[in-house]
Formats: sequence, C-alpha cells, structure tokens
Amino acid sequence: MDLRIGVYVCDCGANIAGTVDVGQVVEFARGLENVAVAREYKFVCSDPGQDLIKKDIQELKLNRVVIASCSPRLHELTFRRTMASVDLNPYLMEMANIREQVAWVTEDKDLATVKAKALVNAAVKKVGGNQPLETKEVPVNPATLVVGAGIAGIQAALEIANSGNRVYLVEREPSIGGHMAQLDKTFPTLDCSA
Repeated sequence: MDLRIGVYVCDCGANIAGTVDVGQVVEFARGLENVAVAREYKFVCSDPGQDLIKKDIQELKLNRVVIASCSPRLHELTFRRTMASVDLNPYLMEMANIREQVAWVTEDKDLATVKAKALVNAAVKKVGGNQPLETKEVPVNPATLVVGAGIAGIQAALEIANSGNRVYLVEREPSIGGHMAQLDKTFPTLDCSA
C-alpha cells in the first residue's frame, strides 16, 4: 500500500505562530516524501480543525496523519478519536510537539522554524513505519505479591488484604519485621520493637 500522509501544522493562535514561521513549515512538509497534503490551521484541535482532517482522510484517501501542534499529553486522544471516527486506525498518527519543544523555548524565529521543520520531518518518517494496533482486553489475576516482610511490606499486605484481594507475602529471612525487628526499643516511646 502506498503511503498517503497528511500533515497539519497548528498556529495555536500566537502560541506557535508568534515564534515559528508556520507557512515555511507547511511548505517544507509539502516537499517531504509520501506527503499528500500539508495544511496550516489556526487551531487544529478545534471542531473545524478536526473536521478538516476527517474530510482530507476521506477525500484524499490519507492513510497516515502527522499533527504539528502542542504536547501529545494535551490532545493526542483528541486526534486519535478524530481518526477513529472516519475508520482510520488511530495509531497511524504521530504528533510533533512544536509548541512546548520549539515555540515556548526558542526566541529566534529562524532557529525555531528550522527546529519545527526537523520535528515535522522526523514525525513524517516515523509515521510511515507505524502499524495499525488493536485494543484488546485480557483477564487479570488481581492477586498481589509483596516481596519483603518488613514494616512497609507487612502494612502493604494488610491494606491489600483488607480491600478484599488475595496477597502473597514473601520474606527471604527466617522471621518477619525487617530491620525494625533487629532494634531493642523504638524512639521516642521506648516501646519494644518486636
């Protein structure tokens, strides 16, 4: 299957466009191998921005997407849902963080633009190797193994057991209590540590 990559570069208002020459980044992206379309949009994460991506996926038969915008921590799920809504596997998408990693940390517009181009180039190359992934559910054994029967291990085992789950407490020494059991008395009460 031939790669058909769509690249979307976000202005993010002045957050990105104030430091990065977004138009230059888009022109650069248009010249990259396998890029079918590259677009600039004011807020790619907005509903109209997402609609633009959906429309291009359907009309231009895109099979990979690169979003150059803010941190994936902020909008990765947004864009994965966008792709899934038009039946494109959501894992055939990459994000280039040109807000936090470029615009917010680089004052020189020319250097920021060069760095943004480099991140977009890397994302385009990476997305070409992405494979479709499927979400699977597997059964989980809720039993817990606690290694070490010192004070912390004993307390953890008790908390887990009191929540209704099975616990296996393992200690390598012949007795429990860890370093605490080696002490004669505890401060400040002088209680017996055992």
